[in-house]
Amino acid sequence: MGLSITYKILKHHLVSGKLEPGNEIGIKIDQTLTQDATGTMAYLEFIALGIPHVKTELSVSYVDHNTLQVGYENADDHKFLMSVAKKYGIYYSKPGNGICHQVHLERFGIPGKTLLGSDSHTPTGGGIGMMAIGAGGMDVALAMAGEPFFLVAPKVIRINLHGKLKPWVTAKDVILKVLEILTSKGNVGYVVEYSGEGVKTLDVPSRATITNMGAELGVTTSIFPSDETTYHFMRAQMRERDWVPLEADPDAEYDRVIDIDLGELVPMMAKPHNPDNVATIEELEKEKIKVDQVAIGSCTNSSYKDLMTAATILEGKVVHPDVSLIVAPGSKQVFRMIAENGALAKFIAAGARIMESACGFCIGNGQAPPNNGISVRTNNRNFLGRSGTKTAKIYLSSPAVAAVTALEGYIVDPRKYGDEAFPQVEMPDEFIIDDTMIFPPSPEPEKVEIYKGPNIGDPPAPNPVPETLKGVVTIKVGDKITTDHIMPAGERLKYRSNIPKYSEFVFEVVDPTFSNRSAENRDRGIHNIIVGGWSYGQGSSREHAAICPAYLGIKAVLAKTIERIHQANLCNFGIVPLLFINEADYDMIDQNDEIEIPGLAKAVGEGAETVKAIDKTKNKEFELKIYATPLQREELVHGGKLPYTKQKIEKELQKEKGN
Repeated sequence: MGLSITYKILKHHLVSGKLEPGNEIGIKIDQTLTQDATGTMAYLEFIALGIPHVKTELSVSYVDHNTLQVGYENADDHKFLMSVAKKYGIYYSKPGNGICHQVHLERFGIPGKTLLGSDSHTPTGGGIGMMAIGAGGMDVALAMAGEPFFLVAPKVIRINLHGKLKPWVTAKDVILKVLEILTSKGNVGYVVEYSGEGVKTLDVPSRATITNMGAELGVTTSIFPSDETTYHFMRAQMRERDWVPLEADPDAEYDRVIDIDLGELVPMMAKPHNPDNVATIEELEKEKIKVDQVAIGSCTNSSYKDLMTAATILEGKVVHPDVSLIVAPGSKQVFRMIAENGALAKFIAAGARIMESACGFCIGNGQAPPNNGISVRTNNRNFLGRSGTKTAKIYLSSPAVAAVTALEGYIVDPRKYGDEAFPQVEMPDEFIIDDTMIFPPSPEPEKVEIYKGPNIGDPPAPNPVPETLKGVVTIKVGDKITTDHIMPAGERLKYRSNIPKYSEFVFEVVDPTFSNRSAENRDRGIHNIIVGGWSYGQGSSREHAAICPAYLGIKAVLAKTIERIHQANLCNFGIVPLLFINEADYDMIDQNDEIEIPGLAKAVGEGAETVKAIDKTKNKEFELKIYATPLQREELVHGGKLPYTKQKIEKELQKEKGN
């Protein structure tokens, strides 16, 4: 039996475990990336391991999230990140150079390599055939230390693309269609692999849009073949030496096969408040939705092709007077190219507001919509409150649809303009190559001092699983609770290095009293418990959605299902993930119920599949599944991944000295 692309890469990088779906495996990581919102803590964790130099082939530290410097906190963190990069062998992409995923695709990504990033949209690299996986900062820190990345060997979904996209239909519509089919829940433990003759009709930016937003499916990653299209992209980036061909074997087997005819797709949007809430624009046009804001950019749709498409549509026209149009190029490369070819002038003439090459509006860091406003955006997420305005409604679209919306002031079907009006943007034979804002590590790392401002603290102290958990349900939430619900971004992100301060905002968008109530319970010696529904913890990879609850004394999360990255982050920081075996037990439990789980530490440590729990308030016993791999169980017993790994590394060093 032949191998899929996924299993070819996993086989080549396998370090431990049996490579069969469902088994825990360890793989070697070739490259890592971090961004400033998650990277600061990741590097604090790396430093705590006592490793003098990164052991990966390449590690890059990007600054792209917190570039809005109101107060000293973000600027201080940037200085910290630069000093760490110089000292420990990491490349540093300074503020203004662009969004990590766009820049990494342009300048560093290599087909067939593994990439682990402390950002959930790291799978963007799958657009050129990388096994690119998002993870918590702790896992990235360990990968930089040379440790394997552990995951459950995935099942693989093959999506066969047939035909060719029609005018006004783009890659964004492809991934929205996939989200409509698979939804954003129930896909944990899968990889999506694209194939079929339709793949050849999609350029690399289109493929990267699809793999980027594949993160919203909840899968481990998404991947395309590396073919002639990939080669031409890399040659245009003057990196053809890094190209390798990569495709699935003809007789490769898959766990599920889905066929999509690109020629049958139509322009689509994701409606509030989830990316899988998909509708055709033809349907939405009937609702006569008046728009206040349009934002073009983000790691999903800020490539040269994306912006050239929007600029061409806007050329010679002016944005509707009631619409604020925002444009953010994805990288310095893209910014320079549209500046030099005149596309930037077209945006300015149309009335666009030009933002820097950063995440910005996508994470609620500036450009929040008005109260009760309607915003059409090209980014990947439209979770409640993520834009910075809780009452706003965010619709997700392609850059082409966004540009038309900005002109019309309403959501309208762009096909009314006619096929000939849709821009056919060709990929350039050569991109502008300017790496002057990417800095290599210092040749004299011993002379570099780490800068730590007053807002930067240390990772929280370990706290092992209690033998008997005696606690209270501090909050009960419903389905599809995202890490944005748990740990708000936007203006709060500047406290990411200050865990006590950042913890004041846990669940702020859901229940502003949560943090105080949890802290009071913790200080009284009462364990805090979170109860969630389906797909708890979907969305961003930010490990603060586990670190801050752990700081507040959360010892367990009871949910119907928990998404992959968040489940790993919970284990990393000593919070036990537990799944309801009987959904009726979720319905039975209420907020403020007293819960007791006798023998929890023993059950976790000895590999028990389930554990008995008692709702003392309801006087009812129920059963929970311990949702952790064998390795995660060992880490939980030690209080989390950092103390477990640090102890392991110290033992290895002592052994080496003994020899």
